[in-house]
Order: sequence, then C-alpha cells, then structure tokens
Amino acid sequence: MSEIEESTRLLRTAALAADEKLGSDLVALDVSATLYITDAFLIISAENERQISSIVDAVEEALQKTHGRKPLRREGRGGGDWVLLDFGDIVVHVFSAEQREYYALERLWKDCPVIDLQLPARSDDAQ
Repeated sequence: MSEIEESTRLLRTAALAADEKLGSDLVALDVSATLYITDAFLIISAENERQISSIVDAVEEALQKTHGRKPLRREGRGGGDWVLLDFGDIVVHVFSAEQREYYALERLWKDCPVIDLQLPARSDDAQ
C-alpha cells in the first residue's frame, strides 16, 4: 500500500469518528506535494469546547483501535477552540466555527486537492 493510500485510510477513519460525534464541515486536503512533513490535513468544525474534546477523543480512539496509531503531538488540549492532532501522515484540526473562519486553512491551502472522505449521508443533512 502506498503512503497516500495509507494516509487516506487514516483520514477516513478519523473523519468517520468525527462525523459520529457530529463534527461538521469535514474537509480533507492532500498537502503532500506542498508539505514534506505530512500528507494530508483533516479539518473539522465543532459547536463548543465539549464537542471539540469529544471529537478529539473519538479520533484518537478510532486511529488507535483501527490502525494502532497514537498522535505524535497534540496541541491545544484544554485551550478549547482549536486542537491539532499530529499523526505524522495526517494532521487533524478540530476548530470552533470562529477559529476555523479566522485561520481559514482551506483558503491558505486552496491549491491542494480535496480528498473524498466517503462519509455516509447523515439523516439530519436531508432536512
């Protein structure tokens, strides 16, 4: 399996875990051609600090259980409005809506390809 395929598997596992905790506006960006330290970013929005914490815990647990991976580094735990989880191949950003808008990572990395996360449709999305 190539590095990009492995990174995509990690992304999809993390995204599914975040989606199950009602993370919103999930976007995965392939930054491998631009950054040499990681292959992809997963960007997630959450409503409040409690939800951010819940998403972070779910992502860590899913990647540990499914892929045997723990974060190499964690930034912002307890800060509340932005947590970064660095798994080496992928970096997961969990933001409050305000912080996500402020940092605008999608605009900063707009030239990077978006990765299809293949998430199941939520029943609340149809409403």
